[in-house]
Amino acid sequence: MFEIALYEPEIPPNTGNIMRLCANTGCRLHLIHPLGFKLDEKSLRRAGLDYRDAATVSEYTHFAEFIAKMKDKNLFALTTKGTQNYSHAKFKPGDVLLFGPETRGLPTEVLDNITTQNKLRLPMLEDSRSLNLSNTVAIVSYEALRQQGFEGLG
Repeated sequence: MFEIALYEPEIPPNTGNIMRLCANTGCRLHLIHPLGFKLDEKSLRRAGLDYRDAATVSEYTHFAEFIAKMKDKNLFALTTKGTQNYSHAKFKPGDVLLFGPETRGLPTEVLDNITTQNKLRLPMLEDSRSLNLSNTVAIVSYEALRQQGFEGLG
């Protein structure tokens, strides 16, 4: 339904939680290297439980490879630098939701590939830095799924 992309994720339990979310929603997960962990790490398995095999996961050696693969898709980036509230975006099946690494977010060279209106943010208190990555992915992906009437989900 939707493509969830993690750019250089650093924390295994977050990625495990996102794998679980993808396995339960039909979203596909894209991991853009380098990763801050090995995909077989115990903490990743624990967070993802037995969902690793149920999720569709693709890996890319670098961002350019990922962009080439997604060239025909609408790409949204979640960033604290975004000006549009995520809930105002109009999501369609097949859209890509791109999230940055936990400690630094998406770099400028990645954000330069995204149109201004597709740079989204979650509302937070003014002095807040960011929300947890897996929480942010869940919030935004469920908004995208809600806009589709949760089609295919019971």
